[in-house]
Amino acid sequence: NDPWAVFDNNASGGVSNNWAAQPEGTETGKTSSNAWHSGGHGHPQAYQGPGAEDDEWDEEGDDVKSSGGYAESDAGEGGAINRGGAHGSSMKIALNKFPGFSKSGPEVFLLSKQPAKGTKLPVYGGEVGPVWAYPDYQLDCVVADPKKGSKMYGLKSYIEYQVTPTTTNKPVNHRYKHFDWLYERLLDKFGSAIPIPCLPDKQVTGRFEEEFIKMRMERLQGWMSRMCRHPVISSSEVFQLFISYKDEKDWKTGKRKAEKDETVGVMIFSTIEPEGLPDLDLIEVEQKCEQFNRFTRAMDDGVKDLLTVGNEHWKRCTGPLPKEYQRIGKAFQNLSSVFTSSGYEGEAALTDALTAAGKTYEDIAQMVAEQPKKDLHFLMETNNEYKGLLGCFPDTIGVHKAAIEKVKEADKLVATSKITPSEKTTMSKRASTMSYALQAEMNHFHSNRIY
Repeated sequence: NDPWAVFDNNASGGVSNNWAAQPEGTETGKTSSNAWHSGGHGHPQAYQGPGAEDDEWDEEGDDVKSSGGYAESDAGEGGAINRGGAHGSSMKIALNKFPGFSKSGPEVFLLSKQPAKGTKLPVYGGEVGPVWAYPDYQLDCVVADPKKGSKMYGLKSYIEYQVTPTTTNKPVNHRYKHFDWLYERLLDKFGSAIPIPCLPDKQVTGRFEEEFIKMRMERLQGWMSRMCRHPVISSSEVFQLFISYKDEKDWKTGKRKAEKDETVGVMIFSTIEPEGLPDLDLIEVEQKCEQFNRFTRAMDDGVKDLLTVGNEHWKRCTGPLPKEYQRIGKAFQNLSSVFTSSGYEGEAALTDALTAAGKTYEDIAQMVAEQPKKDLHFLMETNNEYKGLLGCFPDTIGVHKAAIEKVKEADKLVATSKITPSEKTTMSKRASTMSYALQAEMNHFHSNRIY
């Protein structure tokens, strides 16, 4: 399935550490086809985490719930981002102005009455173009110390991880479903403007095996680190709640507040303020969108190609190559045994050398088999993370493409008196704001990709 097919027509994964066995299933999140269709530090004082006795977090839901991702039914004009637009219905807007109006489409932002003043997300002009406002201090989090917990007298079990932010150095405990809740909130609130990669997939059977727990912790760490590096995500109220809530009451209050947030979906653009930047005309907006579309698509192809080549190399290193070295080593040792049977007194130096050569080849076989875990593993994990992130771009870019098309319709709507010339100007101005957000996000993406 080609994730970019929608643009052609309309001008995360398993948990195995064995890349050879399941290269496509180890992405950061669910299996990518869905997206494209639309230890530790020992902190005994750590708070035991929200929901230890909270019926809102029923463990059965934790066992069977998917890690998230974009289902086909969620995809539409704005792709999976439409999931975050449910609250848009509260915005006052004439719903009949656009044919095929979607309550979560870009027109909600382009023509709706803007919400009351709240937290703003400024975009500034930087050396590389529009950029987000970056904090003076870079936030980071450590995900560590996985521990098995249970409830209902041991009938239900789960793994809990400590999350320690650098801002407080005070650990809080979270289960996988708490990470999943955070992912859903971030997707709802920011997904139209910022690609939110899926979490590493949840595994039900065998989920307490040591290797799996280690791998999932490593991938949760990668996911949290990426969220921490994003200036908008890391400073958001819901993310700060997740990493630094004080107690269960604080968590529940913040959780309910986040779930009632109405500035979600495309309405996130109403909080974006280009500081001292001129309004862009529609042609420039469209050119920028196409430029980023081409790059992310090409990078997606390149990352997938590297993963394919890396997977093939992993297979060779853990399969035929070690066997070849073992065969050579065995042949040397067999020849040494033959020479030993001659009974010639001067044979020892030669036979010992042949035996040593044979053992060396066997050692090489072992080294070749183990080497991918020491270097290729990290390359594959990084590129796999990017594969998951790039899988979010078609939906995000799709929101911008849909907005551009709506602005193009404005002249016809003015001609038929469905909107006023003033509303048309407002639409163009807001499309410009959306473009600045996309440019700031792409510049952030490039910066992280390089540095």
